[in-house]
Amino acid sequence: MTGANRPAWATVAVDEERYRPLYARLLGLRFVNPGGVLCFLFFEGTIALAVLLALAELVTWWAVLVLPAVVAAMVKLNDVVAAIVVRSAALVPEQERDRFRRQMEPVVGRARVEWISHSVTGVVITADPVPPTRRADPSS
Repeated sequence: MTGANRPAWATVAVDEERYRPLYARLLGLRFVNPGGVLCFLFFEGTIALAVLLALAELVTWWAVLVLPAVVAAMVKLNDVVAAIVVRSAALVPEQERDRFRRQMEPVVGRARVEWISHSVTGVVITADPVPPTRRADPSS
């Protein structure tokens, strides 16, 4: 893709496109940005796995061609889903995003515990059993 056709919300800059691995460029990935090692595992790793499975006679030799194609289709599907998520998130107005962030803020350390309100710093509160109180015998 050229720079003129590329949407503004794409994550990979046009000048960095030539430095991306060939696997990512051939699939036309815009949002998923796998590195060199991950692209190696996606393509050559799946070929090696398919060859090993075929040598073990667990699958036919067609798996050597089919398995890398299936993995490539799943990577491209993941990129398409990421594009849909980014586009839908961009449509949410900013004030809605702020309201959602305020609602989802963690409130760690703000819980009020009434039974410790009388404690003093450095004093350990124990949970020793309290001796039973004697009731006055009404018969005596």
